[in-house]
Amino acid sequence: MQDFADRSQRIMTKFLEAQAEDDGFQIPDPYVVGKAFMKASAQLMQDPQKLAEAQANLWQEYTALWQHVTQRMLGQESEPVARPVRGDRRFKDEAWEEEIYFDAVKQYYLLTARWIKSTMSDVKGIDENTQAKVDFYTRNFVQSLAPSNFIATNPTVLREAVETQGQSLLKGFQHFLDDLEEGKGKLRVSMTDVKAFELGKNIASTPGKVVYQNSLIQLLQYEPTTEKVNKNPLLIVPPWINKFYVLDLQPKNSLIKWAVDQGHTVYVISWINPDETLAHKDFSCYMQEGPLTAIDVIRDMTGAEQVNMAGYCIGGTLTSCTLAYLAATGEADKVKSATLFTTLTDFVDAGELRVFIDEEQMELLDAHMERLGYLEGSEMSQVFNLLRANDLVWSFFVNNYLMGKEPFPFDLLYWNSDPTRMPAMMHKFYLRKMYLENLLSKPNGIELNGVPIDLRNIKTPLYMISTHDDHIAPWKSTYTLTQLVSGPCKFVLGGSGHIAGIINPENSGKYGYWTNTKKPANPDDWFKSASQNEGSWWQDWKKWIARHSGGKVDARTPGNNKYKPIEDAPGSYVKVRMTD
Repeated sequence: MQDFADRSQRIMTKFLEAQAEDDGFQIPDPYVVGKAFMKASAQLMQDPQKLAEAQANLWQEYTALWQHVTQRMLGQESEPVARPVRGDRRFKDEAWEEEIYFDAVKQYYLLTARWIKSTMSDVKGIDENTQAKVDFYTRNFVQSLAPSNFIATNPTVLREAVETQGQSLLKGFQHFLDDLEEGKGKLRVSMTDVKAFELGKNIASTPGKVVYQNSLIQLLQYEPTTEKVNKNPLLIVPPWINKFYVLDLQPKNSLIKWAVDQGHTVYVISWINPDETLAHKDFSCYMQEGPLTAIDVIRDMTGAEQVNMAGYCIGGTLTSCTLAYLAATGEADKVKSATLFTTLTDFVDAGELRVFIDEEQMELLDAHMERLGYLEGSEMSQVFNLLRANDLVWSFFVNNYLMGKEPFPFDLLYWNSDPTRMPAMMHKFYLRKMYLENLLSKPNGIELNGVPIDLRNIKTPLYMISTHDDHIAPWKSTYTLTQLVSGPCKFVLGGSGHIAGIINPENSGKYGYWTNTKKPANPDDWFKSASQNEGSWWQDWKKWIARHSGGKVDARTPGNNKYKPIEDAPGSYVKVRMTD
């Protein structure tokens, strides 16, 4: 216990030292959250009938629950008043059904949660953005109160504590202190054993070389696995909000390795994890030093006149900007085709991320980034974790702290725990010009490198793959680009979400995908007449991109005399973690 006390003292000292230098910025901002609920509460007070009806309904359901519990205590059969939704892993322990106490606690929580959410939804008299905040934070509040998150009301936790004679709780407290220490006084819940993975060894291990680098990127070229390769190389532009190796986790699910095995000469941009020295880098810099430079290097290195591009998430947004820029400068022929993974270009409905982006929060964020020169990776990680708090926060809270277990080594969660910083100038431009003002979808709405960007000028053949359950880039919003571009565009909708729907190997047999040769203006009309296909969209993309890959040439080894390999893939930029 003395060790715990000593560690707690050290952690508190570090926390206070950090607080002395802190500007008070945090996501979510308590003032913004409180203001939204104050508005909602004020309007609810103007509708006493709704409150009275909600309260009466709640007490009716509580009464039914008490009757249910009484009948069970008397040994009688009784139908539950409330059931968890199918697949709710919080209540998978049989004790939640079989033992009266835990059954009552569970149903009491479910009834109360339903009452809170229904009361706070569709509040009359508040604007859409405020309602979205209220809905989002109400959901997170309700999830935090789940009985599974507390020792006394979680049967699995209690059983483990008894069986280990309390050692599980001591280990859990040790894990809690470890995470506090790692976060310098701020709790950052561990999701996986980060020591179980090493980049280039058992994750991001597809063989290749760094063949070029500048202040923002390392350009990776991968070793061929076929004697002949496609004439047109493939350049992948990943997001820089996280790291590229989500496309290269393990050989069995690596899109990069799969593309190499299909005969593509694969190049991937690995973005730097920026610090304050790169605060001045803006969106134009990311385009110029990223895809524009990479395209020229690849063409010079291989002798190929054209490249195929593939952009993921914000990397796809940048790819779209690059295509429009090349069209405006008369260089569109450099790119033969482009594939866009879950890519937003119209941000009018940008999913739940909009909760964190409005004028008030932008002013707070701008001031914070002005001081540091960047937005911390931990803040970005916090945002994405809150979008799926049950899976990405509370499940690990219970496993690590209440059960005292080590987090399981999992490649995807290792990647999820390895976010990057955002340089101030770039991030301000992206959030304000695209999310807040939605200028990218407007003709000449933004300028990059002094050139007006008009997506209507894109004539490059496009393959767009979005996913049905994407909460970051809603597919109906990504679909808008099909109505803007002037060239051929194939839109495909995969199953699952933002990550799993894209990282869906050809032989997985999971999720399926929808295709449609028509592109009606309304995405709902597209979906109604779309054909559903089994398996992965990779097999469809393989056929599509083959038509844009040119003939066959001898396999290309990474680099040449002019572009000598600098180091082995995955390179050094990707190895800089947010804590470095």
